[in-house]
Amino acid sequence: MTFNRDKLFEKSLTLSAWLVVILVAAMCLSLVLYALPVFRTTGFGFLFHRLWDPLQGKFGAMPFLVGTLLTSFLALLFSLPFSLAIAIFLGEYFNSGKIALFFQNTTSLLAGIPSVIYGFWGLFVLVPLVRKLEIKLGVLPYGVGIFTASLILSIMIIPYAASVGREVISLVPSELKEAAYALGATRWEVIRHVIFPYARSGIFAGILLSLGRAIGETMAVTMVIGNNNQFPTSLFAPANTMASVIANEFTEATSDVYLSALIAIALLLFLVTTVINIIGRYIIEKLSV
Repeated sequence: MTFNRDKLFEKSLTLSAWLVVILVAAMCLSLVLYALPVFRTTGFGFLFHRLWDPLQGKFGAMPFLVGTLLTSFLALLFSLPFSLAIAIFLGEYFNSGKIALFFQNTTSLLAGIPSVIYGFWGLFVLVPLVRKLEIKLGVLPYGVGIFTASLILSIMIIPYAASVGREVISLVPSELKEAAYALGATRWEVIRHVIFPYARSGIFAGILLSLGRAIGETMAVTMVIGNNNQFPTSLFAPANTMASVIANEFTEATSDVYLSALIAIALLLFLVTTVINIIGRYIIEKLSV
């Protein structure tokens, strides 16, 4: 009877795995089919053109691709020091007790706040501060733009990298750390030469998770990025991401080619996310060796 249960459990897991593969393949295939009209009209130049003007029937995805990558990687750059600091603090210094519980709950709360609340907070609090900074720097004081969207995203993705980093740091064997202390290593040397090398694949996995979260974010970015379809010329300029342009213009698509162009951008977003995940998995495997 136990053997039959094990076999049934194994078959159910296999079926679930194949179901996920079929769903992903079906999603990709449907996006490709609905994106074909714009590729028939503009060719693969759609991916490289900088002009997006639906009124003239000209569609180029490059401004949104650049906007997505700029905001996501800037957000990752801004959030990384804080994510690592929180992960080390909770995984090594305070991994139990009331202080640890308080900070863990606070970090989890950041991940649970709806993105629209981040967007409103960004509009009413962060945008005026960025506008003052832009005035001091001598640039046009839009307030909204890539820099503001990156700041919002950086706050939103901190819990993801911090939570995964905390878990893997807490799993570092105490024998390794005690051996390093016995050899006269300081706490910083233990963190640098023992904890980081042992937990680096897990830490990178958390960073990859937060990057994927940043690439796909829609509502908060839409509210603070400025929604400008022109190619971004600076970090403070208003722009659009692939997710934000879809959210802004999907209901306004009045022609088949226009709708197809938006679906093609969704396909591009899907492919970018997939490529980044594949590269990330490859790096994680290399770090695990």
